[in-house]
Amino acid sequence: RRPNLHIRVSLAARTPGAPRHQLTMVSLRTIVALALLGSTSSFTPITPRGMGSRVMHTSTMMAHKQTQAFTQIAQARGGGSMTPGAGAPATGGVPASLIASEPSKTGAHVGERWTKNTKQLATVGPASSTYAMLEKLFVAGVDVFRLNFSHGGHEEKAELVGIIRQLEANYNHPIGILADLQGPKQRVGVFESENGVVLVEGQKFRFDLDSELGTATRVQLPHPEIIGTLRPGDSLLIDDGKMRMTVIENGEGYVECRVDVGGKISNRKGVNTPTIVTPISPLTKKDREDLEFIKTLDVDWVALSFVQKPGDIQEMKDLIGDLPLKVMAKLEKPSAVTEYLEDIVALCDGIMVARGDLGVEMAVEDVPVIQKRIIRECQRQGTPVVVATQMLESMIESPTPTRAEASDVATAIYDGADAVMLSAESAAGQYPELAVQTQQKIISRVERSPYYRDANDRYSRHRPTEGTSTDAITISARSVAQTVGAKAIIVFTNSGTTVVRASNGRPSVPIIAITTEAKAARSLSLAWGVYSQVLDFNHDLAAQEFEALLGDAVTVATNKGFVTSPNDLVVVTAGIPFGIPGAVNTLRIVSGAGPGSWPRCYDSNGWTLKVKPAESAN
Repeated sequence: RRPNLHIRVSLAARTPGAPRHQLTMVSLRTIVALALLGSTSSFTPITPRGMGSRVMHTSTMMAHKQTQAFTQIAQARGGGSMTPGAGAPATGGVPASLIASEPSKTGAHVGERWTKNTKQLATVGPASSTYAMLEKLFVAGVDVFRLNFSHGGHEEKAELVGIIRQLEANYNHPIGILADLQGPKQRVGVFESENGVVLVEGQKFRFDLDSELGTATRVQLPHPEIIGTLRPGDSLLIDDGKMRMTVIENGEGYVECRVDVGGKISNRKGVNTPTIVTPISPLTKKDREDLEFIKTLDVDWVALSFVQKPGDIQEMKDLIGDLPLKVMAKLEKPSAVTEYLEDIVALCDGIMVARGDLGVEMAVEDVPVIQKRIIRECQRQGTPVVVATQMLESMIESPTPTRAEASDVATAIYDGADAVMLSAESAAGQYPELAVQTQQKIISRVERSPYYRDANDRYSRHRPTEGTSTDAITISARSVAQTVGAKAIIVFTNSGTTVVRASNGRPSVPIIAITTEAKAARSLSLAWGVYSQVLDFNHDLAAQEFEALLGDAVTVATNKGFVTSPNDLVVVTAGIPFGIPGAVNTLRIVSGAGPGSWPRCYDSNGWTLKVKPAESAN
């Protein structure tokens, strides 16, 4: 209990025939416990010269790293903290401000920031474009930042990417970036009067290709492909659905409409055509220029707006080529949902339920049902899905959401969404940090609900699989983790494919993805229940080296606050040899004590299944 106590430990070579490292690890556990009981103490492991055991040395270093992590967790419990933004230790330690959501105010549970399963996306805009605010949003819960290419220039977007990557480096935690393309915007032309005109129910109004200024009876619609496709009975929605018209006549270069819901129409107002599949590319000239620029940025996801059919996604994937960019489809057109949903989901790495335009083009009472249908299809195919738009809309101007908005966020979580997104709330609102915190609190509360766990368990029992060995081990890992009370499932992955499968199984413990690829780690920031860490290791590992690598993985789990005791267990899955996407053939249960306390499954000749005699087994 002395504040300046220093503990020096000398590890002697193991006596032949003694249990492997058993006494050493018990001693280390005792020292760790003593250090945590008193004031913050320093622990200096000393390896004698000539020890010769690489595993022994690795175990000692592992205990040192884990002692640092356990101490940080204890500090968080006792009110200690590290200043956000000061950066994490080189070992990957987590600042206390991230371990607890609001330790100084609420005494939040240790690990709450890390153990929430549903991820959070936040749109970056004028209200959130500085390092200071982006850091606050990250600490509050943001996992992926969305860059909206409908606004701002390329130079601004490049600067934001740089800021986010600096934030990522300072916290040693992967952060995803989603670049969202604007997509085709269909708008009317310009009127003679700057104030536009007012149309009344029942009157006729014409849309044509004439560039003359609009009047009370007509206006230009500079989209010949739309005018050529519309037929009597088709609908047009003006200004986000505020006005509604029905086509009663079509001809060469024009359509005549009847006004069903009147109102004011003015310059450049948007036009939606919910009853037709528009024969145009989803990528405008601006989108193509933006996409070429995005390919030069260090971003992870690119989203395509107003997807109508599978060919739209394929067109963008062809332009991306072999670059490691994940593709997300924003579903906001009726045809994408009613005709092509399965095929679009199959082509994409992620799906966004973009309820803004979807709610304009479809009946408002249909949107909740469609949301559930999209989420179910994404779960069936194992594709991450984001629910977006107007989730906490009132928090643009108010510090508290409406109760209906809180229920809306909760419904998306109960439905099984991988992530929920904020748009104007974080981009242009008055309370961006508070909006993220509010959303995070709703997530944490729902995920502690027994109804949520029951829903996930029911889904997991009936989840379709591909019948592969990878699926068998992934499902087994979930079951084993629940049986032994493991604190986490650690998945070694190259591209992230196996991790997404594990995430789709909705295990009751966090999934830690270990990869050598920063791109894979960042893209997995969107996947439910997944927390990634980049470790630099050789894929062509010998058996002994793999054992040490498992120790590093356990240290990651400790540093993230999941493993808080040397006796905690984690379940590990991997594909050996490494580097084969989607191949998993190994499942291990290991403790937080480190490799020195684990039984061996190999000898000097490589991997061998050995049955240990009872008297020598640890």
